[in-house]
Amino acid sequence: MQPRSLLRVCLALLLTVVACSRTPDGSSWWQMRGLVLSTKELSEVDWPAMAGRVGINTIGTHMTPSEVTAFLATPEGARFQRDCRRYGICVEHQLHAMGELLPRELFAQDSTLFRMDTCGRRTPDYNCCVHSGKALDIIAGNAAALARTLRPDNHRYYLWLDDNAPVCQCPLCRAYSPSEQALIVENRMLRAIREVDPQAKVAHLAYSFFMDPPRKVQPEEGIFLEFAPIYRSWDAPLTEEDVLCPRGYPVTNGDNLRWLEQNLEVFPAEDAVVLEYWLDVSLFSRWKRPAVQLPWRSDVCRSDLATYARYGIRNVTSFAVYMDADYFDRFPSTEPVEEYGSLLRSF
Repeated sequence: MQPRSLLRVCLALLLTVVACSRTPDGSSWWQMRGLVLSTKELSEVDWPAMAGRVGINTIGTHMTPSEVTAFLATPEGARFQRDCRRYGICVEHQLHAMGELLPRELFAQDSTLFRMDTCGRRTPDYNCCVHSGKALDIIAGNAAALARTLRPDNHRYYLWLDDNAPVCQCPLCRAYSPSEQALIVENRMLRAIREVDPQAKVAHLAYSFFMDPPRKVQPEEGIFLEFAPIYRSWDAPLTEEDVLCPRGYPVTNGDNLRWLEQNLEVFPAEDAVVLEYWLDVSLFSRWKRPAVQLPWRSDVCRSDLATYARYGIRNVTSFAVYMDADYFDRFPSTEPVEEYGSLLRSF
């Protein structure tokens, strides 16, 4: 039997044990039972009350550091934080951060801070040159400043590179994959943030074309995997491995499982976080309003939870972006959120 086939057999056996077991105190297997919401949803809907009612214990704010900082300074933001404390909900911040960690206007002063494209030109459009010590110092310093103003309750920091964007192709950087370039930045941010928050951990986001695991760069202690399989089918569970992503990408559910397995060879499963899209109205709406009604599949979510659990993962969250006041006016049912919470609590 091939090693990978043997691994699949062992994991299938483990699945049977996990799915039929509870933790010793009878609580859920899932340590983190989360939702990720933008400031629009959080300002318009009483999400802490709904989350508390259905057993969600973590809410991640979204989308950029400046948006979240501004929201938390408003009366609505203060009420959100107060209500989360009331319901025992941990607040963290899942952020598209690179544009603010390395401000684009610095390009006029020093273009070498920024990435080189495949034509050999420096450009401020996305990300940075990870072999610029000055760029890494600026990013790290701004990450530490954010840790002072946006400190998560659980000491987990999610400061992502630019969304679905190219990385540096300069002569030094091009030898490193996108995930390796990301990890270089993440390691540097972790060291700086720990000067402010000694318990800090920093996410390595496996997402889009950052799915391949880093090989040439090793994560420092305190870097944890965040696995976000955006190119998959949500009409079928991950265990239906031959099912293609329905949006024209040549990626199967099985490809995502292989990426997960490979990343768990580099990052410990016990710290890993799965960031899913089961409740992400924005994704199913193709990030355009008016939003469509969520095509919720409790059977898919249930199967996927069992799949992630068999890998030893105990932290899971889902985007629920676009579930704002207008969405609930047009689609009043909260059943998907309630079923999601129930699946997490009862697992």
